[in-house]
Amino acid sequence: MSEVDSADMGPWLSPDDFAFVSRKVPLVYVDVVPVRTDEHGAVVAIGMMLNATKNGIMRAFPSGRVLYHERVRDALYRHIEKDLGPMALPQMPHTVTPFTVGEYFPTPSAAWYDERHHAVSLAFIVPMQGECNPGSDSLEFTWFTPAEAATAALQCELSEAHASLLRQALAHLGHC
Repeated sequence: MSEVDSADMGPWLSPDDFAFVSRKVPLVYVDVVPVRTDEHGAVVAIGMMLNATKNGIMRAFPSGRVLYHERVRDALYRHIEKDLGPMALPQMPHTVTPFTVGEYFPTPSAAWYDERHHAVSLAFIVPMQGECNPGSDSLEFTWFTPAEAATAALQCELSEAHASLLRQALAHLGHC
């Protein structure tokens, strides 16, 4: 869990001030591609949540904002625990390095679109050793083989940003 001071977890800015800042300054986010590996470290499954959104039912990866005074590693743990449950048991490497960086823009034509603000997202592939049980915001959590994840049909169930993230993760893992 994050070692962020509890005073920093709440609204460190008023809602109006936060809205102003988020319209003017890019925010830092993390995106997590959960994976299962075999005994040799090869990826055998990629996990995705099924969420109800204002755009309908969509698949997604755990993601969210890095809080003020929070290390990226702690933000990853916090979002994994929130979205996949405390028994997901992520196997975080000693050196936390994103496999890609994405940028969400508040421009509807942007591939990585977020109507709320401009955000820079550090994306990580994280092996999970435990049971993933989605949080209250998710309908279910499902593991897919890399071949299933590479299908256009499954990628159509994701937002364009997360479909792009999935394609980049598959390429990074050698599953083009």
